[in-house]
Formats: sequence, structure tokens, C-alpha cells
Amino acid sequence: MVPLTDCQRIGVGLVGFGLFFVLFGMLLYFDSVLLAFGNILFLSGLVFIIGFRRTFTFFFQWPKLKGTSFFMGGVLIVLMRWPLLGMLLEAYGFITLFRSDPRAGEVRKTPIKPH
Repeated sequence: MVPLTDCQRIGVGLVGFGLFFVLFGMLLYFDSVLLAFGNILFLSGLVFIIGFRRTFTFFFQWPKLKGTSFFMGGVLIVLMRWPLLGMLLEAYGFITLFRSDPRAGEVRKTPIKPH
């Protein structure tokens, strides 16, 4: 198991609570306050886990700029109390962010050995 610093433990808790609030907000028919709170907790937890500089460089790489703009635009639209449209934009941005990861292509090419 990888040892975590105190800041990383706080970050894991913030991400967990953020995901809980987002899921709970979707269960309650896209409650905009819960979704906005979950988004803020998730993003701040990500900063605590990997650091501000690495978070910034992850989101603002040139190939990932489209996904970042959709994700951050979705967060902004949820904060402006349009939760359904905001979550759709966030989902598209999230998929686009991790689809454009150059290491993801290498992982897909890796052969899987059966036991």
C-alpha cells in the first residue's frame, strides 16, 4: 500500500464527499446546490491529492483543452443553477479529458494474459 501524507488523506476525503454529493444530487432530481457543492469538493480534493501545479498541468495541456473547457463549463453552468445541462457538459468533458490521454492508448494495446 502506498503511504499517503496528511494532505493527500484530506484530499481523498474531499473527493469521496464530492462524489457522494454529486451522486446524491443526481438522485434528488439534479438538485443544483448538491451538485455544485459536490463539484467544488471534488476539484478541491483533486488539488489536495496531486497538488496545484500537477492539477493545473493536467487540465491545461493543449490536447486536453477541449475536454477541460467542457468540464469546467459544465461546473460553471451547474453553479449558475442549470444542473441537467451542466452535468451533460461535465460528463462529455470528463470522457473527452480521459480519452485524449496519450498513455490510455498504450494501456489499450497491452495484451492481457489469461491465468
